[in-house]
Amino acid sequence: MKSLIIEDDYITSQVMQEILLAFGEADIAEDGFKGLELFTTALVENKKYDVIFLDIMMPELDGQEVLAQVRRIEEDYDIYGLDGVKIIMTTALDDFENIKTAFKNQCEGYIVKPIEKDKIVQKISDLDLI
Repeated sequence: MKSLIIEDDYITSQVMQEILLAFGEADIAEDGFKGLELFTTALVENKKYDVIFLDIMMPELDGQEVLAQVRRIEEDYDIYGLDGVKIIMTTALDDFENIKTAFKNQCEGYIVKPIEKDKIVQKISDLDLI
């Protein structure tokens, strides 16, 4: 499994990477712009990510916008529906509006922080990634 963690909090990204390395490759982007760059490069090189763990609250480009842009980029590459990268939102925001917006923009999962190994393993298992 090839994972991308888009998270501006260093400790959280390191914890997530340590958990995900047990299942394969796990790259980190410290902001939304870098995340989109890594995602696009992987598509161009035909080395797609299987899953993205995406924080919502990030400076400049928040996770909701990154999610929407990932789906637009996939459309540019004729990638639709189940063929797209699985996106799991990882955030402290557990309000209805953020959850609704994330699922409307086609995320596959939503984990409320704090990040715990069991939550991550359960989500990737539910998505048949492991």
